[in-house]
This record gives sequence, structure tokens and C-alpha cells, in this order.
Amino acid sequence: MQAEIITIGDEILIGQIIDTNSAFICKALNSIGVSVYQITSIQDDKQHILKALAEAEANVDIIILTGGLGPTKDDITKHTICEYFSDTLVRDASVTENIARLWRDYVKKTIQQVNLDQALMPSKAKVLMNLVGSAPGMWIEKDNKVFISMPGVPFEMKALMEEQVLPKLKIKYKRPFIVHKTLLTYGMGESMLAAKIEDWEDRLPSYIKLAYLPNLGKVRLRLSGKGFDEQELNNEMEKQIQTVLPLIEEVFTGFEEDGDLEVLIANQLTKNNQTLSIAESCTGGKLAETFTQHAGASSYFKGAMVTYATQTKIDVLGVSETIIKAHSVVSAQVAEAMATQCRKLYHSDYAMATTGNAGPTKGDSEVEVGTVFIALATKKGVFSQKFELGNNRVRVINKAVNKALELLQKEILKN
Repeated sequence: MQAEIITIGDEILIGQIIDTNSAFICKALNSIGVSVYQITSIQDDKQHILKALAEAEANVDIIILTGGLGPTKDDITKHTICEYFSDTLVRDASVTENIARLWRDYVKKTIQQVNLDQALMPSKAKVLMNLVGSAPGMWIEKDNKVFISMPGVPFEMKALMEEQVLPKLKIKYKRPFIVHKTLLTYGMGESMLAAKIEDWEDRLPSYIKLAYLPNLGKVRLRLSGKGFDEQELNNEMEKQIQTVLPLIEEVFTGFEEDGDLEVLIANQLTKNNQTLSIAESCTGGKLAETFTQHAGASSYFKGAMVTYATQTKIDVLGVSETIIKAHSVVSAQVAEAMATQCRKLYHSDYAMATTGNAGPTKGDSEVEVGTVFIALATKKGVFSQKFELGNNRVRVINKAVNKALELLQKEILKN
């Protein structure tokens, strides 16, 4: 059972917006056993839409369109669908009533004719009533294939997908079960990791596939299984996971379903009733943001300071000027002093510090661009590690954040 997603809108193709709708639809379809064969983004152009519909119909069972269903003249999806199915538009009373309700209860202004005309529907379409917007969705069947059209507004699309599209698809088609399990690893490159688990990967059953998803010092290993016997599929997935874990135990940090590494760290700190503080230089607050973007961080996160300038490290954080002059501002000694001072100021169990040269120039230190020192202070003492993270500023900063998380989790797990 396969589907294609067609997103309609010039705003996607010129990079004005990011297509988040497709990601949501893919996950939703996978959850009911429907595989996505292809995602296509096209212009608000009649011929382009007609061509995309014909190609999708030849390839898949389910065709899902989003976008082009608004009240303005550039929203042409409905008219183009009529042409594709040799159909005509008719006014749907239930949609008219829904539009009137929305204007009465929420808009509280005079309804314009262009809004009322959103009740014009292809006669062959079943209405997918949009209770949170004026543009209805459409469901058209042809030769045991389903064409679904939904508004491009994300919250409207999501409501239609969850409340109407998925239930109808589950009734119409017999579908296999699709199971994904993603293992998170840190600190080992993709090629080295692949070599380490090569024999295990070669022995995977044909209905379970492995994908490597590398990103700045971390690699996600995604196992995807498909079958009609749910229990058998889950049992085999668990068996394969238990087989591979001993092979990657030194770099395995958890499962993606449990949250990213910072979430796992947060859970560990909360469970142990421990706290964290951070002093940042080259990462500019990004490490602290990694934790505070999640609700509930105040239960374990004491605070952070961005001591970006050398003098600020001295005046605010209390790092000795003598240490900086002796070793340079980008050094193990300064990173360790930053972490030690941070832990004292915030009275935290753990304190992390970053100092480095993210580039493009060397700044207050003569160390090479990409050099980063990360320090961790605990009640047992302080230590640091040096990293060479390349010469791309953004990548250096993001890699440094990932390395800091990796360092912190390994230390927490020791205690």
C-alpha cells in the first residue's frame, strides 16, 4: 500500500516556507501501515497539477494533495481536479452552513462571495468537513484509488488528517504494519559504525531495513520493519535490537522515541535529583538553549552565562587573568577554570564550559579555527577535552554542542 504526497504552492518552491505538511502526513500514513512512495512539490499551475496527478495515479494507491484550496484566484486546485475527473462544481449545503458558522462565531464580519464560493465542490467528491477553516477537504475514488485534497494551512490539514482521512483509509484498505525503531549513537563516525555492525546488518531478515542517519558527531540507526503479523514483527525487531546493542554499547545513548540526548540527560539529572549550570563562550548560548527549549528544565537547570569576550570571563565569571595570559583564552586550563567558577556561582552538581575558535578568524587566541575545549566540573573535580571540529563556523558550534552533551551523559552514567 503506497501513497504519494503532492504539495502545491510557489511559496514552497521559492523557499519562502518549509514544507512541514509532508513530514506530518508521512508519519501519519506510516502509523497505519501506508508507505510513502514519493513527495512532489509543484507550482500553482493547472498543467503542472494535471501532470502530477496523472503520474501519481500510475504509481500509487493513494494520492494526497495539500494547498491551493483558498478563496483567492491563485487557488486553482479545485478547478483543476474538476478538469482531471471531467467533473463540474456544485454548491454543497453542508459546507455553506459550516462557513456561515465560522463567520458567525469567530470572524464576526460580513461574508464575502469568495468565501461562500468555497462551498463549490466537485460533484464526484465526498466532503471532508473542515471544522477549523473555510476550505473543505475532498475525497474522490477512482478504480480503487483514492485522491485526497486538503488545505495547505498546517493546523487545518492536521485536523482533517487525524479526524477524517486516517479513519477512512483504515476502513477502505487492508494494510500491513510498519514499525520504526531508531537507536541514537554519539562519538563514532558512520563508516566506522557500519564496519562494526556489518555482520549483524548482513543477517537482518529481508522485511527489516537499516538506515544510517549521520549528523555532526552523532549517527541515528533506524530499523524499519513491515509485515502483516504485528506480534511477529515486534518480536523480531526486539530480537535484532538486543543483538546489536552489545556491539555499540560504548556509543549508544538511547532510543529516539525516548527523546533527544538532552532529554535523556534531563531525565537522568531529575531522577538523581542533580543540577546543571553552563558557562559558554564559542557556543554563544546554544548549549543552554538545547536544554531550556524543553518544558520543565527549571527542575534541574540552574542557569547559564555567555562570557563571550575575554574580559567578561575575567570580570563576570571570575577566571584568573593570569591563567588566560599563560595559556590563551582557548585552552584546557581556561575551559576548566570556567567550569569550576560556574559550578561555584550556581551551586550546581555539574557545570559545563565551552571555549574555542569557531572562526572565520582567530580572534583573541592563536589556536587554529575549529579548536574547541569543553570542560566538565563535578564534586569530584574538573576535566576537559580538546576537539578539532573543522572550519565551518555553524558546524563547529553545533558539533561542540553535541560533543558537550556526549561528554556530560557519559559522566552522569558513571555515577
